[in-house]
Amino acid sequence: METIKVKLQPGAKLPDYQTIHSSGADLYALLDTPVTLQPLQRALIPTGISIELPPGYEAQIRPRSGLAINHGITLLNTPGTIDADYRGEIKVIVINLGDKPFTIENNMRIAQMV
Repeated sequence: METIKVKLQPGAKLPDYQTIHSSGADLYALLDTPVTLQPLQRALIPTGISIELPPGYEAQIRPRSGLAINHGITLLNTPGTIDADYRGEIKVIVINLGDKPFTIENNMRIAQMV
């Protein structure tokens, strides 16, 4: 089994699985203040986590289906790729394709990592 090193910024939450059969671990927003996205507006949302993947592996960042169907919230550059040699904080480009403003709160589940 390979080991993945994880670095958390203060206040960040570890990605977690919502059910025993979940394919992706949910990523959480790490925000000082809420971010409101107007329709067609996008923002880069920090997660407060950095990972060190073994050589030959990648992680993919994908949208959450509930946010997409219920609010029109999805990700640009999807799936986003976290390469094995990337050591920076994972950030997610979120866009509001809905017709109403949408507010992202601290510790809200914003994406999933596979």
